[in-house]
Amino acid sequence: MPVSPIPRLSVPDHVFAQLREAILLGRYRPGERLPPQRALAAELEVNMASVREALKRLEQLRLVEVRHGDATRVLDWRRSGGLEALVLGGGIDEPFARDLFEARRLLLVEAARLAAARRSDEQARSLRELADAFAAAGDDGARLAADWAFMAGLVEAAGNLVFQLIMNSVRELYLERAEAFTALVAQGGSLAALYARVAAAVDAGDADAAASAIDSLVVRQAEAVLA
Repeated sequence: MPVSPIPRLSVPDHVFAQLREAILLGRYRPGERLPPQRALAAELEVNMASVREALKRLEQLRLVEVRHGDATRVLDWRRSGGLEALVLGGGIDEPFARDLFEARRLLLVEAARLAAARRSDEQARSLRELADAFAAAGDDGARLAADWAFMAGLVEAAGNLVFQLIMNSVRELYLERAEAFTALVAQGGSLAALYARVAAAVDAGDADAAASAIDSLVVRQAEAVLA
């Protein structure tokens, strides 16, 4: 594994990031043993406490299995990991971005259908207000915040707990790398009518119209990000 000396600021974070990237990029294969903690500490020029903290975080992400008295083994993250494991220091690579936006489209289209049938009056009103907030946003940062709030509100209105838990994982990825998603809202005002259409359809209880409107919106967003 190519490594470089670790800066002394936030040392465990840097150790964690290097090991996570090595696992996700296949430098350490599923089932492979990681070097002993003492060897890792010497190679990365850090203390043992930093290595232990980094390994604990990797274990929490289900990237490694730590067994006391035995070697730390790499897990197959495609089978054991979650979305939060995929936030790499260098950003989000294209294959993962395509998978992410494909899943986003499927989830939000179905969420819109459910929201049209299940939303409360308060949730319908909130979606209309969030659509207005997107239209009034003055810069990309404000539009990104409004977009996330709208999509999260739509999923909440769908009343499906698993959808909400998925959104929780996506939120961690999104917030840590928000700058990578600026293209989502770069079209600005031209997208505002689509948010309003989704909110109006959910308010009217029209599942097909809600699904069609959110599909149009997320397809345009995905095309902008992946172009």
